[in-house]
Amino acid sequence: MSTTRYPSFKAAACHTAPVFLDSARTIDKATSLIEEAAGNGASLIAFPESFVPGFPIWAALRAPILNHDYFFALAGEAIRLDGPEIGRIRAAARRRGVHVSLGFTEGTDASVGCLWNSNVLIGPDGAVLNLHRKLVPTFFEKLIWANGDARGLRVVQTKLGRIGMLICGENTNPLSRFALMAEGEQVHISTYPPCWPTRPPAESGGYDLRRAIEIRAGAHAFEAKVFNIVSSAFTDQSLKDRVGLADKAVLDVIERSPQSVSMILDPTGAVIGEPLSGGEGIVYAEIDTALSVEPKQFHDVVGYYNRFDIFDLRVDRSKRDPARFADSDDLAAGSANAEGVHEMPAVVSFRESAPARRER
Repeated sequence: MSTTRYPSFKAAACHTAPVFLDSARTIDKATSLIEEAAGNGASLIAFPESFVPGFPIWAALRAPILNHDYFFALAGEAIRLDGPEIGRIRAAARRRGVHVSLGFTEGTDASVGCLWNSNVLIGPDGAVLNLHRKLVPTFFEKLIWANGDARGLRVVQTKLGRIGMLICGENTNPLSRFALMAEGEQVHISTYPPCWPTRPPAESGGYDLRRAIEIRAGAHAFEAKVFNIVSSAFTDQSLKDRVGLADKAVLDVIERSPQSVSMILDPTGAVIGEPLSGGEGIVYAEIDTALSVEPKQFHDVVGYYNRFDIFDLRVDRSKRDPARFADSDDLAAGSANAEGVHEMPAVVSFRESAPARRER
């Protein structure tokens, strides 16, 4: 009898819209969807990129000098890992005994204008298992979000298997994906916005978000031999009303740009469950992590199907804080670290899996 355990469970990918730029009401919606998905037997429930309080699509639609009010509103609605909004999601996960992945715009006490595109993974006991900040905002997103560090670029061991997560364009970065593969990822969560316009819809050559999601989701599922849970946002009327402002040209871009899609894929890259794009809902699929074993015989890029004598990937997961402060009273109390620098206590202790290679 094999001693290796291969968990099976039902996953849920929420294809849904936030209450645009309203964190409190979006959290209300998220907790309701957690209840619905858990009631339908889901053990892992994923929400889209920047679901709380919504994706800053305005950065693609108007010149930066016209968007100050939107940034001000987003900064005001940005939430903290230790704040009441995440606290409510943690309580909902604990109440229903489920894992929850949530995308949100994260703020910091260090600066009222520094925001990150973040994703949190919460366990069935309400514990924060991981916080990942998007390493590099993509294209017009650079006007909104700061670069993240690699503290959350990791795989977490859970009772559902080893879970990793990347945000939108990071799923196109081979090194980010390989970093998760190298920690034995079995279940991958990828999150996306409702649309991602790069050209006026009347022009050719615009970005087809749905097709891009299908390509990269299939590629990672196939290359990593993992289940890929894709959760994308939906363009609803609250977004159109807030960003369109009755501007026909802007509304035309929003309405005619290719919309996103939510789906779940198996380790061969095949889509399981019914994808959603044209309306809000939840995609469900049964996950059996044992199905990753046979495909690893064909291509195991973190095992025999590689040349580690030729290739060497180093991932620096050290913290990138704006300053380190030494306080004499705290130092005298013996709270300094090995370098003699006082460290603020962590709000949440992440449960860290043991990676194949790690440098601090």
